[in-house]
Amino acid sequence: MLRLAAASMAGTAIEFYDFFTYGTAAALVLGRLFFPTASPLMGTLAAFGTFGIGFLARPLGSMLFGHIGDRLGRRPVLISSLLLTGAATVAVGLLPTYRDIGPAAPLLLVALRFLQGLGLGGEWGGAMLITAEHAPAHRRALWSSFPQTGPTVGFLLANGIALALSVTLDQAQFLGWGWRVPFWVAGLLAAAGLLLRSRLEETPDFRALAAGEARASLPLAEVVRNHWRLVLLTAGALSFGYAVFYTVTTWSLAYGSERLGVDRTVLLVCIMVAVTASGMATPLVALAADRLGRRPLCLAGCVAVALWMFPLVGLLHTGRPALMLLGFVVAMLAFVITFGVVGAYLPELYEARVRCTGAAVGYNLAGVLGGAVTPLVATAAARSDGTPWGVAVYLTGMALLSLGCFLLLPETRPVVARRPAVDPAPA
Repeated sequence: MLRLAAASMAGTAIEFYDFFTYGTAAALVLGRLFFPTASPLMGTLAAFGTFGIGFLARPLGSMLFGHIGDRLGRRPVLISSLLLTGAATVAVGLLPTYRDIGPAAPLLLVALRFLQGLGLGGEWGGAMLITAEHAPAHRRALWSSFPQTGPTVGFLLANGIALALSVTLDQAQFLGWGWRVPFWVAGLLAAAGLLLRSRLEETPDFRALAAGEARASLPLAEVVRNHWRLVLLTAGALSFGYAVFYTVTTWSLAYGSERLGVDRTVLLVCIMVAVTASGMATPLVALAADRLGRRPLCLAGCVAVALWMFPLVGLLHTGRPALMLLGFVVAMLAFVITFGVVGAYLPELYEARVRCTGAAVGYNLAGVLGGAVTPLVATAAARSDGTPWGVAVYLTGMALLSLGCFLLLPETRPVVARRPAVDPAPA
């Protein structure tokens, strides 16, 4: 079980490395390189717009790869999604800029970002199910937290490389070629991930479906017909987490460096410390979920985020690294109270025959609601010179919306019968 969970986490880390590399580049350089005719603000908005395209593609990817996962198995999803995401990411690193090929450059950038999102849309469902469906019921949340920690590892790797380049290269070198290096590294990581995933076995749940010929013929149609309410509730419930995560890791990077004049290296370090804290807390939250249930922790995470968003924005606007770090760390710990649990919670909400499609579509629709628009909304809300309280209002509203959705979802923690302390005497 440990080998399987570690391989699943490694693959998820690689896929999210690809996705986060683009987010960091969008915050720092893509506006200037691919939208140079726009003003600095409009260039940033345009870069975040291409960032959002990846989120719009993710539900489509979850439908495509969910069909594969429910019809052909969870394992093929892991291979094909990694290939697509890795190839698209490397291609971004090879893409000529606006200065080289004119308007074709941003168009190609949008197309590659779409393909990147398409691949990632299938990644989460396949990786989570390959672990959750192998795990023992009483420790499902704990084992499912391994692939759920993968995004943290991917983020740290992506931003660690960006930080190293930021420290060693001057501005001209970074804009000229340095920003491409993290995209090139994605090719090596994808090859390593494919090697790891080629050795994984299919899950017992899918093998049971295959043996009994109980697989859904059209999983998406069945999900829409029988589980549409569940999909919408899970999408709304998880949207706040995406909003918080990308506010801290993407929008604050652009806002802090461009509007507050904070050195981007300092910002990257603060953000990386906060994400590390959330990654370390993830298995602890998962252990609590195995003991207390999934839903109570999800509700607690929504409340914690709602209470912290105004302090977060106030601390960020000071421009003081120590206070910014405090704001980021608490926000990410509040976020992970919920997201440390969903690796077990979402698969448990759906029956096995449509689980890969249902769980992945709900998870990735939340990305559209919370991740695609948040950098755009936050950038627009922070156009004035004062403290951007509008960002705090937006994030608090998202947390309250998610709280309402979680209140309408059921508890799913398996009831595990305890073995008697002493075996009964034979009759």
